[in-house]
Amino acid sequence: MIEVSGITKAFGSTKALTGVDLTVERGTVLGLLGPNGAGKTTLVRILATLMHPDSGSARINGIDVLAKPQEARGLIGLAGQYAAVDELLTGRENLEMVGRLYGLSRAEAAQRAKDALERLTLTDAADRPVKTYSGGMRRRLDLGASLVGRPIVLILDEPTTGLDPRTRSELWDFIKDLVAEGTTVLLTTQYLEEADVLADRIVVLDRGGIIAEGTADELKARQGGDVVDVKPIDADNIPRIAELLTGVAGQPQIDARSGRVLVPVGDLRGVDVLTNVARIVSDSGIELDDLAIHRPSLDDVFLALTGHSAESHETTDQDPTEPASGKSKRSRKASNQGKAA
Repeated sequence: MIEVSGITKAFGSTKALTGVDLTVERGTVLGLLGPNGAGKTTLVRILATLMHPDSGSARINGIDVLAKPQEARGLIGLAGQYAAVDELLTGRENLEMVGRLYGLSRAEAAQRAKDALERLTLTDAADRPVKTYSGGMRRRLDLGASLVGRPIVLILDEPTTGLDPRTRSELWDFIKDLVAEGTTVLLTTQYLEEADVLADRIVVLDRGGIIAEGTADELKARQGGDVVDVKPIDADNIPRIAELLTGVAGQPQIDARSGRVLVPVGDLRGVDVLTNVARIVSDSGIELDDLAIHRPSLDDVFLALTGHSAESHETTDQDPTEPASGKSKRSRKASNQGKAA
């Protein structure tokens, strides 16, 4: 349903994408995983016809998004990182407006708005001004706006950023329902748990290029067995612990964000590695806050692949001439206006 081949994009000397190839099968979820600045949003904007790549091609259901952007837009629903809704309108009015921009009759726009409000459990708040909505309600309304046109491809660019765990879980359930009905989803996220729960396949993007891909289980298997998790009371001791544990099992990885050292067990017995680690650290006189052994998570995989956690890399992959705060709203408006045209 989605085909990307050799996509590159640079903003001056900053290379946002360095030759990306990926495919998304019909009726599946592809999780595009990576930290801030990995290139995820740049790729989304290219697929949504809001930006031209420097080279490469992209197709949605066989339609070239560069050669036939108008036709491609009719297939796509887009929900960005920020809820792009009009606070002065009611929830119902927002969705009806989007329907009209799609070229629907008043009656059809009203019906689709009603359907979307029901699916997103916003019926009780439908006729309230959006300025009275909570952040989670606005995000659900924004997702509803992306569904009014009944797209066959839904592009979700970090849709649950900033949401509380309960609202995030509700959106996950809703996305699962859409996929069960045949919608194809491209999901960008820096929440590893989100990719683990939703994605049929995962592509790991870092500094503009793909560094790994596969199912969640396949990526975890690359880590090789269990992981010993060491957290000192004093974070200044982290480099010393990593040095002490080198050679005990797999190469120690430092997760500076969480203040931990992770040691892959590999083919060794986990209990033996855990005991050995405890002895070495105890003999060094370093006090620990936590010592545990667990199955590898996607976070462990990402750290092993990149040397940093998914939320720690802060370079930007957006056009430096465009302010970040207004990016998603303008993108949504451009997309909707293009559909109306």
